Amino acid sequence: MERQTRRRRRPALSCLECRRRKIKCNRNEPCSHCVSAKLKCVYRVYSDEPTTDQQPHQSDSRGEAPGTSTRVPSIVGLTPTFTEHSQPSRSSVTSPSATVTATGGQSSTSNNLSQNNSQPPDRAQDYEPGLIGILQRGSRPEKLSANSPIYGLAETGQDILARQLGLEDSRIILNKTRILGWSLRIGSAEEFEPLVACFFSAAKSVKEDSVPDTELGAARTQMWTLLQKCKSIAKSMKVGRPSRLLSHPEIDLSPPSRDLADRMVTLYFQYFESTHRVLHAPTFWSEYQKWWDHPESTPASLRLKALLVIGIGSCLSSHEDKDPGFRNTVHQWIYAAQTWLAGPLEKDRLNIEGIQIYCLTILARQIFSIGGDLAWASVGSLIHMAMQMGLHRDPKHLPAMSILQAELRRRLWATILEMVLQSALDSAMLPRISLDDFDTEAPSNNNDDEIDESTTELQPHPKDKYTDASMQLVLLDLVPIRLRILKLLNGLNSELSYLDALALSSEIIEEYQACSKSTREGERSGMTPFHRNLLDYLVRRFLIPLHGPFATEARNNPLFYYSLKVSLDSALAIISPEPDECFSRLMAIGGGMFREGIRYATSVITRELIRQVKARRTDGTLHRNSQYIELLKQTVNDMNTMSIERIRKGETNVKSPMFLSMIMTYVEAIEKNTPYELAVAQSGRDSLEMCYNLLREKTGTISSPYPYNTGLTPRSLNGSYGFDLDLDWESFLPDADFS
Repeated sequence: MERQTRRRRRPALSCLECRRRKIKCNRNEPCSHCVSAKLKCVYRVYSDEPTTDQQPHQSDSRGEAPGTSTRVPSIVGLTPTFTEHSQPSRSSVTSPSATVTATGGQSSTSNNLSQNNSQPPDRAQDYEPGLIGILQRGSRPEKLSANSPIYGLAETGQDILARQLGLEDSRIILNKTRILGWSLRIGSAEEFEPLVACFFSAAKSVKEDSVPDTELGAARTQMWTLLQKCKSIAKSMKVGRPSRLLSHPEIDLSPPSRDLADRMVTLYFQYFESTHRVLHAPTFWSEYQKWWDHPESTPASLRLKALLVIGIGSCLSSHEDKDPGFRNTVHQWIYAAQTWLAGPLEKDRLNIEGIQIYCLTILARQIFSIGGDLAWASVGSLIHMAMQMGLHRDPKHLPAMSILQAELRRRLWATILEMVLQSALDSAMLPRISLDDFDTEAPSNNNDDEIDESTTELQPHPKDKYTDASMQLVLLDLVPIRLRILKLLNGLNSELSYLDALALSSEIIEEYQACSKSTREGERSGMTPFHRNLLDYLVRRFLIPLHGPFATEARNNPLFYYSLKVSLDSALAIISPEPDECFSRLMAIGGGMFREGIRYATSVITRELIRQVKARRTDGTLHRNSQYIELLKQTVNDMNTMSIERIRKGETNVKSPMFLSMIMTYVEAIEKNTPYELAVAQSGRDSLEMCYNLLREKTGTISSPYPYNTGLTPRSLNGSYGFDLDLDWESFLPDADFS
């Protein structure tokens, strides 16, 4: 009897375990079911040939140890060659003994060539990572070439960035004295080249004294001149900083009025203490009252702690609108705290109160743009100080202490971890901590008023019940996945593949949605729009640099489109949060991690707007279904409004509104199909003129905290006195020297 040809089976996209258990697989690497069950997640690619009686290789029922994680296998070496019958060649794929597995993001491979050679010709094909197998099944062999999008997936994120930035032997660019951060790398897309060319043409013509006698040359010259005037004002505004002086008089540590101070402290506990747990509210209020009752006998540490809390809370208060000079007073408090922390060989700083002041100082520095871009270096000292005090060990391993002290130590360690992650992302550096370096457990899910020094037994609430600790617990649950993202982004020898980006983003989104379920319950949970916006901001901004290199390639390789979508969705969520007055104030004044997220989002959204307008102009579909482009335009206008508001609030960086205005003019020129050079230069000039007037008004309303004559000029204080990085915005000009 003639052997009947086996019918072509439907492609199996699920992993073996999900198919065996007959449950829906989300097709991740590994899938969520295998992760929760601690099983090896294995995908299998079948051929059209008849199968033999041999049993397929089954996955191991025991998972690997939780907590171990390395990269998902990259595509290099996994794309097979094809025979004339469109079948993968067995010599180019792994054998059953060369099974590629993934558990919790970990991959392991073992090769046995002898078994591969003895493989029967009609056996089902070997295991492959899920995405690779799907791509291979959907590919026609005659279309697979060196220029195929599938082969483009083999390029790592670091390779893409190196190519875009023009790096050959090295993958490092120093921006002034610092390694180029992710926010500046993202802004290196080719869509911005016409704007960069306009700016450098102006700079070159002025420096070489060869200004063309044309309207375009005059506009560019005026733009460059106005920019130098803005920088000059910015320098003069910073002369009075204590860190700029060789010596300075005693800093004034006088608090504002009691009513005003109380309102600002209340704002701090209502908003910032939700994610960065530093203080125990009842304990602080008790100490705060003693400070007001007996200020002369208050130790310096308590005074500094109270002033920092007042200062941080002031950024959400409308008082600064009535008294613009109050910010300078807050700056003095921050400098005083930093000086106190830097006291030489003072071991009395090595205690819980010292750690609290350190955390508050770093948070205040980022909010008020005082060395916010240098937070990673300061956080390194903070974590060393915390580890020397044993905060990285859970209190159950330490000598007996009260429940309140144990909870304070756990909260502080979780806060320090969050600061480590956020600062490492901004500086494009490694977090310098791993999950093996600490065993401190998560804080209990309790409100502050449920714990005091007399508490002998603590009953934590269920995790789905919202308390004062809920937001910190959500962020703490996401520490492992964000650590893995940072190590792949910033590791010395790491390589970020597209599969890494897909797997990590899927994991962080799923875990974030699961952990933050209580945040979506509205007012019933006690959450406010500010809390939801801040939590969303601290998590989503990790997705933009994760997908950034691949998103820039989506125009050339459609297989990278998902990265573009994730980057754009995250950027829109950052720029257009849930309406809230306090959060809008924070984003209008905040520096450090608050400004870096805006930089990420600005680069992504403006790049997409330019790309879409160009593509639709080429396709002839520019005026059809324009809702998407109008949305992007409105978002860019909103960003421009925010950047101008930041200048009104004290920001001295004028390049952000300048470039946003130039981008909108450039887009309009593309839509009208008209020359853009003159219009772009004029829009940049007009924006700078407006910013120059705003800065002049600001210098007239804010006096220096040190009105005496120092006898020192800005140049004598700081050498050539280049424009400070912490007040600069060079997303489009990463290689520019503005000295």
